[in-house]
Amino acid sequence: MTRGRSRDQAIEAPSARTGAGDSAGEAAGRAAVRRGQAEQREGRVAAGLSELERWLADQIGQGIAQARQTGPAGWDDLARRLVDAQAPGVAGIVTRLPRVLGAEDWPGLLLGEYALLHLLAVAHRRADALPGPLRQTVRTRVGFPVTRESVLAGPVVRDHWDIVGCRDEEQERLVARRVWLAGRATGRPAMVLSFSPVGQPPESFPPPGTTIDADLAFYPGASPLRALVAVRHGDVEAGPPPGTEISRVPALIAEVLAADPWTDSWPLVLAGVVPCPDGLADGAGVDSEGPCGAGPDAGVVSEEPDRAGADGAGIDSDGTGGAGAVLAPHLPLHPAAGVPWRLLAVSGGRPVTVAAEWTPRGLLPLTVWDEEGEVVRL
Repeated sequence: MTRGRSRDQAIEAPSARTGAGDSAGEAAGRAAVRRGQAEQREGRVAAGLSELERWLADQIGQGIAQARQTGPAGWDDLARRLVDAQAPGVAGIVTRLPRVLGAEDWPGLLLGEYALLHLLAVAHRRADALPGPLRQTVRTRVGFPVTRESVLAGPVVRDHWDIVGCRDEEQERLVARRVWLAGRATGRPAMVLSFSPVGQPPESFPPPGTTIDADLAFYPGASPLRALVAVRHGDVEAGPPPGTEISRVPALIAEVLAADPWTDSWPLVLAGVVPCPDGLADGAGVDSEGPCGAGPDAGVVSEEPDRAGADGAGIDSDGTGGAGAVLAPHLPLHPAAGVPWRLLAVSGGRPVTVAAEWTPRGLLPLTVWDEEGEVVRL
């Protein structure tokens, strides 16, 4: 009997070894297929971005005077070709180009968008010469995916995170929800992004004004902002978030753009600011004549609000409001923000803490904390 069992085991052993060999061979085969697919995509993306460079050269050569009439149709066609080239991130940038056509200064804005597209295409072509974090940023902007699992497998940052704002934006048949956070100890900003079909409730998240004790895992990049909540340890009673001074914003945004030139939004928490009809002023610079420009016209909405200065933050290089009068440092609002009546009402002309989304065209206010620390979503 013992010999019989030994013979059976001797017969089964080669079969088991064969099965293990088959599994290893199948795994190697799948890995080879994935490598081939990745190489194929790399080739398609490179070809698509090379075509984009030629297209941009043609647009500049022909001029952009007729962009309002002919641009949208050409942009739609270009976006479809970029999707076919498996560069959805670049295609998304192209599909948003029509937004600039409604602005008074649309030619300059359009040239700026073309320049950023060209910079992205060239950066991808020269990716091997870029530092690792910037190379990852370029790949992400182009549209190469980063899996949720790989992000959660990386390092985490634990902090008491103030939830300082939330904004929903409809994108085709999806609603994108951006939740902005700021770390109390690290001073680090973060953005948690989620998507839901139109008409369905978005992913639940604590409201602005809440502080959570959590571990965040950040997506890789030169200026990491998007993050996932890896572990939530609980809520914290913390009061209004600490903020930065308006005078420090230009240097902060310059640092962000130096790391990632394609950044088009960044969360800010500004302490001690006084809202104006067209922007936010530093409360420390407020005098008896008011923060929004002295004289009888203070607080009146101008037909031509101040534009952002050379640093993109709306503070003139000479420290004035542009007309020779020394004003408090001032950050303009985005044209879409309109007159922030709710914010003005909460402030009542007194300094408050405001969370806002920085964009190249101005600030989009998100949340305000009044003198008593009460939070109001804008």
